[in-house]
Amino acid sequence: MRLQIARLSLLALLALPAPAAADQAFPVAGIAPHTPAPQRYATKGTSIVDRKSGAPMFFRGIGYSPYLPGETPLQGAPPGNDGRYDEHFRLMRDMGVDYLHVFPMKMPEKFFLELDKSGMTYGQDIWIWAYAEDFLAEDFQKKTFEDIKAAIDHAYKIGRPDRLVLFSIGDELQADSVVRTDLRHPEVRSYQGKHIQVTQRTPTEIALARLIDRAMDYELTTYGQRHLYCHTSWTHIGPVTDRPDLEVPAVNAVNPDLGDLVCLNVYTYARGVRTSPPGSVTATPYQGYLEELAMQAGKPIFITQVGYSTSPYEPKPWVPGFGGHSHQAVADSFAAIWQDLRTARGTDKFCGISFFELQDEWWKSGEDPTDSTRHEEQDPEEWFGLFAVGDDRRLLPKGEIPQSLSKIYGSRR
Repeated sequence: MRLQIARLSLLALLALPAPAAADQAFPVAGIAPHTPAPQRYATKGTSIVDRKSGAPMFFRGIGYSPYLPGETPLQGAPPGNDGRYDEHFRLMRDMGVDYLHVFPMKMPEKFFLELDKSGMTYGQDIWIWAYAEDFLAEDFQKKTFEDIKAAIDHAYKIGRPDRLVLFSIGDELQADSVVRTDLRHPEVRSYQGKHIQVTQRTPTEIALARLIDRAMDYELTTYGQRHLYCHTSWTHIGPVTDRPDLEVPAVNAVNPDLGDLVCLNVYTYARGVRTSPPGSVTATPYQGYLEELAMQAGKPIFITQVGYSTSPYEPKPWVPGFGGHSHQAVADSFAAIWQDLRTARGTDKFCGISFFELQDEWWKSGEDPTDSTRHEEQDPEEWFGLFAVGDDRRLLPKGEIPQSLSKIYGSRR
């Protein structure tokens, strides 16, 4: 697989135009002047504002997928519609959380009833197949758009549009799929949709722009309003490109500025981050990455994921940092990340952060039908929670991690 990716990357380098210099910003994706702004949470320059109060927003978030042991979304099942949400919301309120980055596309009614009581907002992640053969293929575009429509419809029929901040179209596209798409469509460099207009961009970015444009238009024509839109990417494939450890060449880098804001998962140990220069205040590579990201971004930035796996050991030594973290180390690291963000140059461009995630997810990575019934020590993906899941399916704090987040989110800085 690595050899195949390398060959695709070399061909892509030959097929696509040379990138702009590393210190130049990507051509910005624009939203048409006639496109209405969202009714409640909208962009103003590089900020998100609450149009009701006029105040700029900074969302204190947590990633939320409420599947418990024995449950899995891999066959399309929604989370249980039961009393778990009373407990989960109480824990999140205690930590000062005011925004939920929600991963299941069809949350049940009892979730929304608790959301009403909480006063929190939420963003809806709309998962798309990140390993696609070709993101621009018409069959992929058609199937994905149907999934997007279903998620938007659910937000209006069961969800709470008045508490919804954003729709995120896709999350963490895989490097080989990005390069393969770009290689197959070297002539596709611009898109003029009804609402999204982009030029001088990669074929993969055009594929995303098409989906976001159609989603925005569907919401406007069907429901008479729209929310903020983004694509959530990760640092392994851009947008900061002058790093030696990216998984794609610079010509294939994805910049997730194709909607209203930039949504990016930024982990401290991730590719592109760990090789960053020291930040201006804390001298960490994490702050260095945030500062370079802020310098090139022309839209608000939301850190949609950051966190650590507390798996009993680090099963992949060639991916340092992916697993094996102690509870105390995670609590300390959360505080350091907050300090990195709030003291970084360009911090005013950041509109929120969402720590990943509330509780451990036993169902990952779905190796077999019984995967969700056991907590696997060798799978770091199952251990990212701030809380473990007890025998009675109640959530148990992992040391001082929840207290660390409570202290962070209680801070006014």
